[in-house]
Formats: sequence, C-alpha cells, structure tokens
Amino acid sequence: AIFRARPSPFYVLDEVEAALDDTNLSRLIALFELLRDRSQLIVITHQKATMEVADALYGVSMRGDGITTVISQRLRGATDSAGAA
Repeated sequence: AIFRARPSPFYVLDEVEAALDDTNLSRLIALFELLRDRSQLIVITHQKATMEVADALYGVSMRGDGITTVISQRLRGATDSAGAA
C-alpha cells in the first residue's frame, strides 16, 4: 500500500513471482500494469506470463568461452506501431 501513497520512480524486483500460483501471478501482473503508468519496473523473471506484459526484454547468457552476451527486444513499441499501421 505504501507504493500507492508514495510511489517510487522505479522498482527492482528479483523473481518475486517465482513461488506464486497462477491466480496470484495474475494479481501481481495486474499490479505491475498499474505501476507502469507512474514508475519504471525492472523485473528479473523466468515466468513467461510476466515477460508477456513487458515493454522490453533483456536476456543475459554466458557463452561456452565464458563471455557474457546480452540481447534485447523491445515489445510494447513494436506491437503498438504494428497496430497503428
């Protein structure tokens, strides 16, 4: 409730939904959608449902030679632009 009274400009959440069932995951995603209007969310997740509501995804993996690779994909802007055309 504090985040509604005094919202932060951003939130960093690390796998907060890992142990949630589908019902509570849906509630958390609805909360993310409310927060996104006034704050930026940085969410570390392995849940597909959480990724589906993201504006952008960043993936980090390590190659066999030990070098880290970062990939990114903007989702929200691409979807909105395609719908407007």
